Amino acid sequence: MTLDELPLGTPARIVSANWDALVPEEAQRLKALGIEEGAEVRLAYRGVFLARDPIAVEIGRMTVALRRVHARAMQVELLTVLAA
Repeated sequence: MTLDELPLGTPARIVSANWDALVPEEAQRLKALGIEEGAEVRLAYRGVFLARDPIAVEIGRMTVALRRVHARAMQVELLTVLAA
C-alpha cells in the first residue's frame, strides 16, 4: 500500500520509495526530513477537497505536510502495535 492510502492514525514503516517519480530537489528535501526507507510514520491528516491535499505525516516528533503525489511514491507496511 502507498502512504497516501494508509488509514488515519495507523502506524507504518516506509519500505520503499520511488525517488525517480519525484523532482530531485523534492526527493532530497523529503530525505532531509527523514521521510525515507525505514522511517516509521503515521498519517495524521488528509485534505478534504478534491485532490485531498495536503497530507500530514507524523514522523518521530515532527508533523510534515506532503503533497499526495509525494506520498503516493512511498510504499509502506503496517506496524503491529502491542498492547501494554
